[in-house]
Amino acid sequence: MPDIDDVLRQGIDRGAAAGVAAAATTDSGAIYEGAFGVREAGKPASMTPDTVVWIASMTKAITGTAAMQLVERGKLSLDEPIGKLLPQLASPKVFEGFDPSGNPKLRPAKGAITLRQLVTHTAGFSYDIWNADLGKYMEGAGIPGIISCQNAALGTPLTFDPGTRWDYGINIDWVGKAVEAASGETLDVFLRKNIFEPLGMNSTSFKLGDGQRARLSGTHARGEDGKLAAMPFEIPQEPEFHMGGGGLYGTVQDYLKYVRCLLNDGAPLVSRKTFADMARNNIGDINVVALKTAAPPFSADADFFPGMPCKWGLSFLINTATTPQGRSPGSLAWAGLANTYFWADPAKKIGGVFATQTLPFFDPKVIGLFRDYESAVYRSL
Repeated sequence: MPDIDDVLRQGIDRGAAAGVAAAATTDSGAIYEGAFGVREAGKPASMTPDTVVWIASMTKAITGTAAMQLVERGKLSLDEPIGKLLPQLASPKVFEGFDPSGNPKLRPAKGAITLRQLVTHTAGFSYDIWNADLGKYMEGAGIPGIISCQNAALGTPLTFDPGTRWDYGINIDWVGKAVEAASGETLDVFLRKNIFEPLGMNSTSFKLGDGQRARLSGTHARGEDGKLAAMPFEIPQEPEFHMGGGGLYGTVQDYLKYVRCLLNDGAPLVSRKTFADMARNNIGDINVVALKTAAPPFSADADFFPGMPCKWGLSFLINTATTPQGRSPGSLAWAGLANTYFWADPAKKIGGVFATQTLPFFDPKVIGLFRDYESAVYRSL
């Protein structure tokens, strides 16, 4: 597909990223894969479709699917208080900013947290990257960032009462803990046995093997001058907990197999009925909100579809109208911090994966290239 090749090649030539890998699929099989640029700026190794990248928050959909497998088996409940299974969440506190003396104001939450709220980001948790007050609270309380994969990182309070609004946060890390508690297996083992092996995702894991490391892309940061520089980064390889919200490494080829599963009503991972529950709006009248950065080196402001109300499934972003790129209403999608993206359009039976390793998230040059790529995929149909 030369049109798609040209879009990606020209994006790299314009400096959108050091390298990009992308793939697209219908419900019956892959229709495109390509890669351009290099794995690390200033080094010769080329980006390829089997280059290993940190998929970051694209982990969330996979962890959410694992939880739904356990719901299907009767081992997890979507709407019972999750504190029955995870005592740490039995008596949550809501953080309401600071008093005039600079002390944090905390109060008991109104209502219990449920698994459905965790999977839909309506439980009350936030990320400090998009919440400056929470970052200040974490600094004062000595709470490490979630990427540390330390259990102490899960000790942040809520920033609103469960079920009252949507905000992006550490919810799916708690879902990973619920999967472990309900299954009796560590998250890495459960995902390998129940998702990766059935789909043939042989290059996806929390811990990098020698073969993956040989194909690993470096991470890059865009400076104020607009240029990209290599930035040493790696998710802890011996973590205190496996970060169900963002710890996985994988390839666009592997993740495309998961996208194809979504285009086949969840088969072979979940039943058609369970998938229908996952793919519908699970937040009612609440809307997804734009993410306003509190840490510009790590994220720009992020609004996937300005002016369009968006919803959340279990666990996907759902657009409610046709997008400028051609994505149908009711499609499923999300992204990862280093500018990785996926979508699955069940109506048109088309989906895709796009991966760079570039910070900040939602970098205008990268998101522009992703949108051009998606448009080119739809044009090719």
